[in-house]
Amino acid sequence: MPEVRLVGDNVEMGVYPLQKALQKAGELELDLVEISPNAAPPVCKIIDYKKFLYEQKKREKVMKANASKVVLKEIRFGPQTDEHDYEFKKKHAIKFLEEGAKLKAFVFFKGRSIIFKEQGQILLLRLAQDLEDYGKVEQLPKLEGKRMIMLINPKK
Repeated sequence: MPEVRLVGDNVEMGVYPLQKALQKAGELELDLVEISPNAAPPVCKIIDYKKFLYEQKKREKVMKANASKVVLKEIRFGPQTDEHDYEFKKKHAIKFLEEGAKLKAFVFFKGRSIIFKEQGQILLLRLAQDLEDYGKVEQLPKLEGKRMIMLINPKK
């Protein structure tokens, strides 16, 4: 006859035959729930299973509410972005990082402008330097097709 280790509130802890454990649970009008099946003998607890499931769902809901969702904001530059446009886009980048969003800054090369890829890289590195107080570079500028991409995470 299989035996189980019984634990829980208002129950005398110890090793019982399975029938006796089920009988005790019946007397208390509660459920016998297996907690760790791999133990020798398996560990069971006498609890109200429906209430246990309800509590578990409630805990998961609270955890989910506290989890933060990562927002990705993009800022697009051209290889020859002038000073005023750069400052304007930098202000937006600062605002995004302060709001806790992740920033994806990229330089888009149209047509033959790919010959200015060094300028694009310099522009992104300058942006990373200007945003040092607000965020940390996750990925340095990397050329992917016609776009040079850089990722910046907000500072907590």
